[in-house]
Amino acid sequence: MMGTGKSTVGRLIADELGYTLIDLDAEIERLEGKTIPEMFETAGEHYFREAESAALNSVLHQRGVVLASGGGAVLRADNCEAMKRGGWVAALTADAASIVERVRGDANRPLLAGDVEEKVRQILEERKDKYLFADVMVDTVGRSADEVAAHILAHYRG
Repeated sequence: MMGTGKSTVGRLIADELGYTLIDLDAEIERLEGKTIPEMFETAGEHYFREAESAALNSVLHQRGVVLASGGGAVLRADNCEAMKRGGWVAALTADAASIVERVRGDANRPLLAGDVEEKVRQILEERKDKYLFADVMVDTVGRSADEVAAHILAHYRG
């Protein structure tokens, strides 16, 4: 889910493993030559989700990579299946209030246009069971990025 620390925790894990971090949203923007808000504005969410799936499948063929996927990648079952086939999956979670606190004012989140609190609650409800395929789920509330990364690495290595 957005605002749970995927990029920050992903960087710590990649550094610990000697891997490269790939932030899927940044990769999509690189491949498309547009920002995510521009994609949403000019072509819509469906276009973005297609670009997201294509970028995800491209990245999953690489070795020595920690992928910080966008929180919405799980909306397509084929993306979830590809992630499971392509590697080991950790899902980061947080409650609505924590996510709102973390993402409020971030103009790069077109799904949050309007009432941020309502949008976050709506997205959480829509996606509540979408992350269950992960090998481990970690609640990030009240934990530092270092603690979350250590927890994930312990499960990964265990």
